[in-house]
Amino acid sequence: MTKPIAQSDCFIALGSNLGDRHAHIRAAIDALSTIPGMDMMRVSTIIETEPVGPAGQERYLNGVAHIRTSLGPRDVLSHLLRIEIERGRDRASAPRWGSRTLDLDLLLFGDRVIDEPGLTVPHPRLRERLFVLEPLAEIAPEFSLQPDGKRVWEVLDLLRRGTTGVSVRRTNG
Repeated sequence: MTKPIAQSDCFIALGSNLGDRHAHIRAAIDALSTIPGMDMMRVSTIIETEPVGPAGQERYLNGVAHIRTSLGPRDVLSHLLRIEIERGRDRASAPRWGSRTLDLDLLLFGDRVIDEPGLTVPHPRLRERLFVLEPLAEIAPEFSLQPDGKRVWEVLDLLRRGTTGVSVRRTNG
């Protein structure tokens, strides 16, 4: 009898603020849906947000995808980086937090805590960013964040109470 492969729920942040933002996000979702060992479970509403980083950037489209996978975290990350490159992203030459055609970040990988060169899960700035927490809370409000076990909706509520002036606009796309 073959032992079943363990499945992990992972959540991926989707972002774009260059070119046809909707097309970049749709292409990423389509690409993620076709990777063997990865099943698309749900995608949040895509929201439009103010940029974080250098001045002069266009507004972003942001969302979160829920994937169930039998792949390991490094394999998932490799696929995310490949999809970014296919959509024209060049991480090596772009300024940190600058404009990008596509940004795919591995936010959560089950209940794992990973701190390795090039891979930190949960994403190190997850708890600071409304543009990530709002779509994540839409599709997984009860998911427990490590290392403290707070649920996504609780972390979002705490951030909202401590943050003012953040502009988020829903968009169809």
